[in-house]
Amino acid sequence: MEEDEPELEAGLEAALELAPAVQAAIEQVFPSQDPLDRADFNAVEYINALFPTEQSLANIDEVVNKIRLKIRRLDDNIRTVVRGQTNVGQDGRQALEEAQKAIQQLFGKIKDIKDKAEKSEQMVKEITRDIKQLDHAKRHLTTSITTLNHLHMLAGGVDSLEAMTRRRQYGEVANLLQGVVNVLEHFNKYMGIPQIRQLSERVKAAQNELGQQILADFEEAFPSQGTKRTAGPSNVLRDACLVANVLDPRIKQEIIKKFIKQHLSEYLVLFQENQDVAWLDKIDRRYAWIKRQLVDYEEKYGRMFPTEWCMTERIAVEFCHVTRAELSKIMRTRAKEIEVKLLLFAIQRTTNFEGLLAKRFSGCTLADGTVKKPEVPPPSTNPFLEDEAGAETDEIVMEKSDTDKPKKPKVPDNPFHGIVSKCFEPHLYVYIESQDKNLGELIDRFVADFKAQGPPKPNVDEGGAVLPSCADLFVYYKKCMVQCSQLSTGEPMIALTTIFQKYLREYAWKILSGNLPKTTSSSGGLTITSLLKEKEGSEVAKFTLEELCLICSILSTAEYCLATTQQLEEKLKEKVDASLMERINLTGEMDTFSVVISNSIQLLVQDLDAACDPALTAMSKMQWQNVEHVGDQSPYVTSVILHIKQNVPIIRDNLASTRKYFTQFCIKFANSFIPKFINHLFKCKPISMVGAEQLLLDTHSLKMVLLDLPSIGSQVVRKAPASYTKIVVKGMTRAEMILKVVMAPHEPPVVFVDNYIKLLADCSTDTFQKILDMKGLKRSEQSSMLDLFRLRLPAPPPGGDGAGSLSLGAPTPEQESSRIRKLEKLIKKRL
Repeated sequence: MEEDEPELEAGLEAALELAPAVQAAIEQVFPSQDPLDRADFNAVEYINALFPTEQSLANIDEVVNKIRLKIRRLDDNIRTVVRGQTNVGQDGRQALEEAQKAIQQLFGKIKDIKDKAEKSEQMVKEITRDIKQLDHAKRHLTTSITTLNHLHMLAGGVDSLEAMTRRRQYGEVANLLQGVVNVLEHFNKYMGIPQIRQLSERVKAAQNELGQQILADFEEAFPSQGTKRTAGPSNVLRDACLVANVLDPRIKQEIIKKFIKQHLSEYLVLFQENQDVAWLDKIDRRYAWIKRQLVDYEEKYGRMFPTEWCMTERIAVEFCHVTRAELSKIMRTRAKEIEVKLLLFAIQRTTNFEGLLAKRFSGCTLADGTVKKPEVPPPSTNPFLEDEAGAETDEIVMEKSDTDKPKKPKVPDNPFHGIVSKCFEPHLYVYIESQDKNLGELIDRFVADFKAQGPPKPNVDEGGAVLPSCADLFVYYKKCMVQCSQLSTGEPMIALTTIFQKYLREYAWKILSGNLPKTTSSSGGLTITSLLKEKEGSEVAKFTLEELCLICSILSTAEYCLATTQQLEEKLKEKVDASLMERINLTGEMDTFSVVISNSIQLLVQDLDAACDPALTAMSKMQWQNVEHVGDQSPYVTSVILHIKQNVPIIRDNLASTRKYFTQFCIKFANSFIPKFINHLFKCKPISMVGAEQLLLDTHSLKMVLLDLPSIGSQVVRKAPASYTKIVVKGMTRAEMILKVVMAPHEPPVVFVDNYIKLLADCSTDTFQKILDMKGLKRSEQSSMLDLFRLRLPAPPPGGDGAGSLSLGAPTPEQESSRIRKLEKLIKKRL
């Protein structure tokens, strides 16, 4: 125990450390600025603050007394609080017991209230029991009186209905019958009563009798054969129609059917299949006849039938159905006599008549599904659309500028479209065959005109012109498409699309590809002697100016055809039925025009490339080991630049409207010329130091010309496309690095090999062998140099393919530009 006492005292005297959350709560409840209350209290700092100097120690007794006084006050406060908490537990238990007693008393009161509420409810039920019985009795009595009144009305109404039916008083019957039917509906739940069932049967019998009687009256007024009666019975029949509205709907349909059949009986006789007026050339007479009949009907019988029956529209619709059936029958019989002009004439007159019906009627009687109202198509973004009203007579030119102006398609609003003209659809093959023949003749005429007129004349001021035959072809296409869409939006449109595809391909091959200039196999060109004499203009390109303009014109035409064919495909998809849209695909034809464009660009590249070949050949055959001093650019460079300046401005001006394809031409030429130049560079062997410097100067001159190629000879200087500049810089920098390696001394060999690997980043032994040949080293020296080169090659990365050639990190553009500047300074210094 004595040993534990010091430890206990030490624990009590140690500083009390509270958790951070507890400390924060205490500071929030009892905020204090006293340093003694801080959690990070430091006694040394506190004492230093009280006695900052030696002189301040003079009042140490006063400070000690203040601290002791403060300690006594704290002890008193702690003692008071501790004593105050001695009775808290007892007070809490007492408060809890009082709360429990209060809850028990409250529960007892609630139970008493519930018992009293149940007694009150039982008392109210006993009071209101008699009142509910009286309410039920009143309700039953009211129902009985109402039912008796209805029964009285029903019995009287049935008697009156039967009497009026016998006297044909249809005006009164129409109102009475509707009331009787409404009253009878109240007795549906009493049909088990014999008297009620008997009254119901009498009503049904009266309705049947009325129906048969009205049909007999209409049959008498409008017999199947004979003349129509005068307006005498029109009032009776008008009231009979009102009664028919209340009767079974079949009575109304029978009346309408018989009346329309009788009204069109004369039409079937006049336009029988064996009559001359029945053929397509006199189809106008059919529509003139129905117009007269409708006017006659309005004058004589317009007020006899209720307005909601739409009898005028029903007569017109039935006429259309009959006419479609009759025309289908006669066209099947005389199919061989149908000609294109006759068919189009009949279709035009028929569609005009359908348009007239749409203006006159709403189409509310077309609910039988024979002809559906067209749905409004979604808004289209096709830029090729325009108002089709009068499209057959207006000239339509498909300009590329229209692609920025989208137009909404015309919303079809004719519910009668196709109600008669549908019969012509099986015979539209005549129209399709005619268009096939016409397009074939059109293509042949284009070919003949091209041969007669020759290629288009050069026009560098306005750029390469699109062949006029291209616009003529698509104008004809647009006319055919609009015309066919008015005839049908089904299979005939698919057939017409197939014809379009056929002649788009023929146009691409016969007019465009067929007229591209052919490259000759003769390799006439420059000689070394002519190069050395530097006679400018002594050579000409393979293609003449007219041929270059022709190639550019064909390229521009193919580009226009490509864009217009895409718009044509969109237009066809909007015209055709939604179920057939997937069958319209002009991708193959667009690919064909893309091939023509690619071939045209390739011809231009081959022409300029071939023109430069003799100059490169002359370069490789020059004796570079005998060059004694570095002068101006070599004659072969002048020749290459001359050909570029002759061809490129012509091509650029003729492709002004299709800049992207001129850029493609530049890129393809660079990709073709630069590797060929490097291959000829390898053939220049052996090369002296001065010869290498001359070649380096020539290479730099060619590089500057190639960088300026897109705008060479142009008054307006444009920045070359970045893609093209990247290709030229990369290719020609490689040529410059090759010459720099050739210029470097091969002693010591290790430095030469490392310099080669650093500059060229090409670990191919073939390339290294060519460099050694250009330096003119002996075979023994080359053998040891190759062995050293293989040893100095960096190891391939893990997982690599271990190929013979290893791609090293290429120098950065900053490094390349720095090396080029140094090289230029070297050349200037030697010059």
